[in-house]
Amino acid sequence: MAKRIQFATTGGPEVLQYVDYQQQDPTSSEVQVENKAVGINYIDTYVRSGLYATASFPSGLGTEAAGVVTKVGSAVSGFKVGDRVVYAQATLGAYSQLHNVPEDKVALLPDSISFEQAAASFLKGLTVQYLLRQTYQIKPGEIFLFHAAAGGVGLIASQWAKALGAKLIGTVGSDEKAQRAKQAGAWETINYQKEDIASRVAELTQGKKVAVVYDSVGKSTWQDSLNSLQRRGLLVSFGNASGPVTGIDLAILNQKGSLYVTRPSLNGYITNRDQLTAASHELFSLIASGDIKIDVPETQKFALADAQKAHELLESRATQGSSLLIP
Repeated sequence: MAKRIQFATTGGPEVLQYVDYQQQDPTSSEVQVENKAVGINYIDTYVRSGLYATASFPSGLGTEAAGVVTKVGSAVSGFKVGDRVVYAQATLGAYSQLHNVPEDKVALLPDSISFEQAAASFLKGLTVQYLLRQTYQIKPGEIFLFHAAAGGVGLIASQWAKALGAKLIGTVGSDEKAQRAKQAGAWETINYQKEDIASRVAELTQGKKVAVVYDSVGKSTWQDSLNSLQRRGLLVSFGNASGPVTGIDLAILNQKGSLYVTRPSLNGYITNRDQLTAASHELFSLIASGDIKIDVPETQKFALADAQKAHELLESRATQGSSLLIP
């Protein structure tokens, strides 16, 4: 028997249960991974709460972890028992000691990167890769706006932008978070508790505003994001931390300057093993070179049994950077 987190009904963190389970052998195209560190992502709260539907109950939770391959399916050719690996966007169930994962969701983990670094950065790092390198290609010297710059994705984006020679303006909710984002590489920060976002963006750009805004906050920043864009600018809406954006009047895009909006996801950009390998190599090279540093505070590392506590802290907006479960 092994241990995992599951939930039998949607709701708050209290629905998460720490239970025994029997892990089946992997199918022909799967690898079984003994998880050493499990990534906690805001999307996990969407699944737990019911904002994103699950196929059946009881359901596992989590899609990202790093560990060691313990079994391989009969048709698997890219991995062997004992390989160090990391995976993301797998089937639900990463909040566990053992998890079976489709081969095309798994990447080999270089020895230079720890399990904790990998689990804390893989999904978030791949997200930043497709945002800054594919959805819109950020250029050296370019100024752009990135919401929640002191979050897990935001801190990686701040470092990646600095490595590209670009100027990231990051929104944050406190002076402490502003300092953290600037230390990571943000060019400037906007404390939305004290400053008007769009007005400050206009000031920082001498009235030009920005060509692209990356928004994972959603409902509460929608208008600020639109108002920060240049004519024919692009709003990249990739999350709903404050709630989903609904009831959009498309005429507003015209009124504010023939704007564009996209709602991308990792699954729309990394669709096969070759694309995963290419994106992960770019991420791993930046981590190995030190351009991206992944440090998880000890206060944000939780035992698997403490998943409820981890979710409570995450949703309180009290965390900075990434959080982990350690099976």
